[in-house]
Amino acid sequence: MKKNRTAWPFKTIPVDQAVGTAVAHDMTQVIPGKFKGPAFKKGHEITSGDLCRLMQMGKNNLYVLDLKTGQVHEDDAVMELAAALAGPGVTFSGTPSEGKLELRAAYSGLFKVNISALEDFNMLPDVMGASIHTHTAVKKHQSLAATRAIPLVILRSDLDRAVSLAKEHFPILSVTLFLPLKIRLIITGDEVYKGLIQDRFQAIVREKVTRLGGILEESVILPDNRDRITRQIQEFLEKDTDLIITTGGMSVDPDDVTKEAIEDSGFEQIHYSSAVLPGAMFLLGYQGRTTIMGLPACGLYHRTTIFDLILPRVMAGETPGARDLARLGHGGLCLNCNTCRFPACSFGKPG
Repeated sequence: MKKNRTAWPFKTIPVDQAVGTAVAHDMTQVIPGKFKGPAFKKGHEITSGDLCRLMQMGKNNLYVLDLKTGQVHEDDAVMELAAALAGPGVTFSGTPSEGKLELRAAYSGLFKVNISALEDFNMLPDVMGASIHTHTAVKKHQSLAATRAIPLVILRSDLDRAVSLAKEHFPILSVTLFLPLKIRLIITGDEVYKGLIQDRFQAIVREKVTRLGGILEESVILPDNRDRITRQIQEFLEKDTDLIITTGGMSVDPDDVTKEAIEDSGFEQIHYSSAVLPGAMFLLGYQGRTTIMGLPACGLYHRTTIFDLILPRVMAGETPGARDLARLGHGGLCLNCNTCRFPACSFGKPG
């Protein structure tokens, strides 16, 4: 239902009569290929010297505002919207620009979005919020989302509905700190164990876990021997280990026994296979407080795999399960771009 706009506090005046009046909102100027931003900020008092620039911007008329009871200016409204959307680890400045506020990460961690609640928020009149994808690993100060009131003036009742919904589903936007997990690595393969080829997995795993604050405590290289791999996993379980990672031996060849060795080692939950390429033959399991990941050989040949999608969630203290691995099918196809842009791409973004 359309609102009755007759009560809105807009008075239109010609630009050439605006000298001495205050700008009612940030006025955007666009110079194609060069500039887009506020040429005049809210509250700026128009002078005779401003008239030429305003006309160059195509502004023939300006608004003068006289807010009534129950009406809120966009700059005041967006402060309330941002405060309601921002959960732990999300911050924003106190200065709106062109009616918008950008929300940023207060620290590095895993960005989380309550997708259904954000959708409900955006179904309400005259407000909006847009974010990057949930389950994205973010750095401190990284841009996460932005919000604004759509009109220059919003009804207090509409603003209150939006704020109430966001508070009811708090937090809609949040960042979870990565935990300094103690990680142990088992590299499997006769060819590596016998020195026929040089291992490259340790460097890959170390770089990815340390980037998120994990600690690679120990790594060993073992042959494709089911019993030896099982015993090594059990030995790691007896130590102060948060995450065990195995590499190789996850395929269907007769010599690939790592999956069976993990099953023999006593893990209570094991999820084998994911709806992700590269990374379909991935294993994820749990035993008490310890997580195990079985990485297929694709991790050697592809810069980004299922490992990059699940590791941040485990580092943030989550325990993804079979449904999570299945849900990744929508967005789970890596396009193997010549220049990898992950995570600024569709890979791992189920929507």
